[in-house]
Amino acid sequence: MSDLSRFLSYVLRHRPDAAGLTLDAAGWVDVDVLLAALAAHGHTATPEDLRYLAEDVPGKKRLELRDGRVRAAQGHSVRVDLGLAPVVPPATLFHGTATRFLDRILVDGLRPMSRQHVHLSADRATATDVGSRHGRPVVLLVDAAAMHAGGAAFYRAANGVWLTDAVPPEHLRREV
Repeated sequence: MSDLSRFLSYVLRHRPDAAGLTLDAAGWVDVDVLLAALAAHGHTATPEDLRYLAEDVPGKKRLELRDGRVRAAQGHSVRVDLGLAPVVPPATLFHGTATRFLDRILVDGLRPMSRQHVHLSADRATATDVGSRHGRPVVLLVDAAAMHAGGAAFYRAANGVWLTDAVPPEHLRREV
């Protein structure tokens, strides 16, 4: 199931063309079209598998299912409009990264890189998990209240991930 999850994340976030898919402007594709594309590329999946990945995998929630369609919840490098309205963030949000990236981040801030948004977490534990995917983790605290007061927009994806365009270095501090 993890191979399927990774492949779905890849095609729905970054390379729909790799599976012969075309996403609509909001990133959706019909479930039947997706399942046929998966089968054509050697991945067996059922609607129940998609439902499991969208609803039952603890801590992941990478997919959204609605009205016979599916999309990635966030993390896109292809242009999509998730239709998220700006919301007031918690005073502090968290970003997990690997220690090898820390010096550059403290100089340049957080940028979306190949994605549409910078991804932030509402809790330290999630940020630590994210940071550990790329090496020894370090957690950065984001002064979301000050950013929001200064006009920065924040969005909350369906899976709970907080999104913003960038985080300037003056709004970051390393957790001690």
